[in-house]
Amino acid sequence: MGQPTRVVIVGGGFAGYQAARSLARALPKRAPDVEIVLVNRTDYFLYLPLLPEVAAGVVDPRRVTVSLPGTLPGVRLVLGTVDGVSLEERRVSYTDPEGTRHQLGYDRLVLAVGSVNKLLPVPGVAQYAHGFRGVAEALYLRDHVIRQLELAAAADQPAEREARCTFVVVGAGYTGTEIAAQGPLFTQAIAAGHKELKDQKVRWILLDLAPKVLPELDPRLSRAAHRVLLQRGVEVRMRTSVREATHEGVHLTIGGFLPTKSIIWCVGVRPDPLVQATGLKVDRGRLVVTPTLAVPGHPEVFACGDAAAVPDLTRPGEITGMTAQHATRQGALAGRNVAASLGHGRARPYRHHDLGFVVDLGGAQAAANPFRIPLSGWPAKAVARGYHLLAMPGNRLRTAADWVLEAALGRQTVQLGLVRSAAVPLESAEGARLE
Repeated sequence: MGQPTRVVIVGGGFAGYQAARSLARALPKRAPDVEIVLVNRTDYFLYLPLLPEVAAGVVDPRRVTVSLPGTLPGVRLVLGTVDGVSLEERRVSYTDPEGTRHQLGYDRLVLAVGSVNKLLPVPGVAQYAHGFRGVAEALYLRDHVIRQLELAAAADQPAEREARCTFVVVGAGYTGTEIAAQGPLFTQAIAAGHKELKDQKVRWILLDLAPKVLPELDPRLSRAAHRVLLQRGVEVRMRTSVREATHEGVHLTIGGFLPTKSIIWCVGVRPDPLVQATGLKVDRGRLVVTPTLAVPGHPEVFACGDAAAVPDLTRPGEITGMTAQHATRQGALAGRNVAASLGHGRARPYRHHDLGFVVDLGGAQAAANPFRIPLSGWPAKAVARGYHLLAMPGNRLRTAADWVLEAALGRQTVQLGLVRSAAVPLESAEGARLE
């Protein structure tokens, strides 16, 4: 009996997870001739949209992590970070969590490596800011916010207290807006336990060079989110960003200085460095693919999600956005098209109309446009939470239970000290090698 056909999927995010699941389902039952291997640096799928609620003490971090081996039957998990691809030899190189390098051959390859923090050439940002792309970063931010208020309560100097009670969020997209909206509710709960902070103003400041918050959304939703931020005391400063970051605070592009110990970097994302290292053609930093998600000239290689410049057939001449909605659907199609390339089914092009977006603003507030119907307040909140529960591949009941407990009992405000600053540098993605 010959070796089975091996399909290697790189990345266990929205696209990679769905690719593995749909491929396993598309193959005939008990098909020993195909081996599905998922290479990922963790043994869980991370549901990114709920990370702001983890950082704000609403949701337990275990709720946003879904076991890969526990929810992907028929898929072999390989723990490691892929740092090299040999297209000629059809193999990938990866490093396991203990630092040992390995090689893995493939007959079909799905690149779903996703994205990393987008860094701008701003002095000091890499040293003094922290991103928001993983559980460790969310836990670090949660502890950091609590710690700053506790240190402020013990500070003798008003200037130090003010700096520790000032939180600067850079980037008014989905993540930055949600963090800035959740922040005041979280710090209010923390400050309530410190009588020393009774008259101390806790500032949350949202910066962006864009003319409005949530520039991707319908203007009505952007205005609704802006109103919520202002109602919570967030200082929204559009057309403004960081010129330089220092240990004492940030210098602004429009002039002025903000003393702070907290710089939360949510400017955006860029494709994983592995994309460039493949040597394949890219468009805006993403791998060029056909509408069926195959790489031109390499029919054995597929790409999807943030790593791929997928033609948007609903908007000729454009490529699909880097959103979880597209990544999820592209991943599912990639799995089916890989199965088709192995003789099971027929390859289809990717075509998807956006179903709308949701932005959870904490408390009873949200903004949503399901099927392009703009909503805010409680209706949007119901849509947002319903969407998240449907989109999550697991932990739905536990997540809903956390929401109920937070509403009934309030937020827990104890720092655990599990993640140190050095463990979550803003620039954490290492370059990849082409062999």
